[in-house]
Amino acid sequence: MTDETTATVNGTANGAFTGLPAVRHVETLGYRTAFYEAGEGETVILLHGGGAGADSRSNWEGCFDLFASRARTFAVDLVGFGETDKPDPERFAYTQDARNAQLVAFIEALGLERVTIIGNSMGGATALGVAMTRPDLVANLVLMGSGGLTTHISHELGAVVDYDFTEDGMRRLIGVLSNPGFVPTTDQVRYRYELSVRPEIRAAYRATMGWVKANGLAYTEERLREVKARTLVVNGKDDVIVPVETAYRFLALLENSTGYILPHCRHWAMIEYPQLFAEVCLDFVAGRGVPNSAAGPAGQGEG
Repeated sequence: MTDETTATVNGTANGAFTGLPAVRHVETLGYRTAFYEAGEGETVILLHGGGAGADSRSNWEGCFDLFASRARTFAVDLVGFGETDKPDPERFAYTQDARNAQLVAFIEALGLERVTIIGNSMGGATALGVAMTRPDLVANLVLMGSGGLTTHISHELGAVVDYDFTEDGMRRLIGVLSNPGFVPTTDQVRYRYELSVRPEIRAAYRATMGWVKANGLAYTEERLREVKARTLVVNGKDDVIVPVETAYRFLALLENSTGYILPHCRHWAMIEYPQLFAEVCLDFVAGRGVPNSAAGPAGQGEG
C-alpha cells in the first residue's frame, strides 16, 4: 500500500478539490485500486457513479469531511476511473461483476469487517453486488440514485453512456445529473472534462459504457430479495436517470430497507445537498431509521 501526493490531470491539479486527503493505493486482483481515507469510528465506504469524469474527488469532495468527522471513511475509485488503474480493455472485461470483485478484494486487502457501503448509481449497483456475494462483509447499505434495476437506456441516460468527450458534452451531462437550480463551478466542469479525456480513462469508459448499453445495470429481483443488510434507499424526487419509482421498487424488494426522497434533487444528492445527505446517511449508520433485523419485532429482542 502506498501514499502519494496529489496527482495532476492534464495540467489541472486534483488539489483544486480540497475535501479529500492524499490518494493511496492497494493491490486488488492484479491492478492498483486508489482510495482516500480519514476519520475514526464505524467504517464507511463511498462509491462514486459511472458518469464520465466520475471519481472519488469529483463525487465526494463536498461531503467527505462531513463523513470523516463521524466515521472511518474511505472513498474508492472504481476500476477504470480516477486514480485506479485502467487495464487494457482488450484483456480486461469492464463488467459489473468486475467492480463487485474489486470492492470485495479492497475490503479484504485492508482487513475491514462489517462495513457500510454508500453507493451512487453504478456505485450503488456495486454495493448491492457485494451485499449479495459477500453478505458477511456488509453491515449497512445506502443506495443513492442506485443502479441495480436499470434495464432501459433512456434518452436522459444517453447523455452519460454516449458522452462525446467535449467540454460542452460534459456540461450537458452535468445538467442531466443535477437539478436545474444547481450551477456547477468552472473547476467542477473542467476537472471532470480533463479527467474524462485522459486516453486510458477514455478507453476504459468506452468499454464500461459499451458493457452497460449491451447488458443494462440490473440484477434479477430474485437476487435483490436475498439482500438482508439494513438499507437506506435515497433518491432525488426529480431524478431523470434513476426515476423515483425505482426507489420504491427497491423498497419493496429489500426486506430491511427504509427510504429518503429529496425534493428538488436529481441524481447527485451528495453534490446537490452534501450536508443533508451526509447527515441522513450518518444518522442511519448510527442506528436511526431502520431497526436491526436481528432484534426481531418489538418485545422479542433481548431483555
